[in-house]
Amino acid sequence: MRIIGYFFAILAIASASYEVWQAAAGTGWRILSLGEFWYKIDSHSLSVSQAGVQRYIAPWLWEPVITTILRMPAWVVFGTPCLFLLWPGRKKFRGQRRRY
Repeated sequence: MRIIGYFFAILAIASASYEVWQAAAGTGWRILSLGEFWYKIDSHSLSVSQAGVQRYIAPWLWEPVITTILRMPAWVVFGTPCLFLLWPGRKKFRGQRRRY
């Protein structure tokens, strides 16, 4: 579970870094949405996924649900499961004091 969480953390950091890099390049701050991120990686799979969801799963699922997620910033979409996967595996330091 932690490996998958670290994978999502890498994706979240990479997409946030891309936004910062674009802003530093002088093009201005522009949020990278998940749909744009997916399109830049593999545009064909995005269109195939849309057709598959609308044809074989449920046509109503693509338009209100998945398009809302695709319009969200990529670092938010990747960072949320990262937190949920890494939070349970954290080290707990309750009531422990160091003695010198």
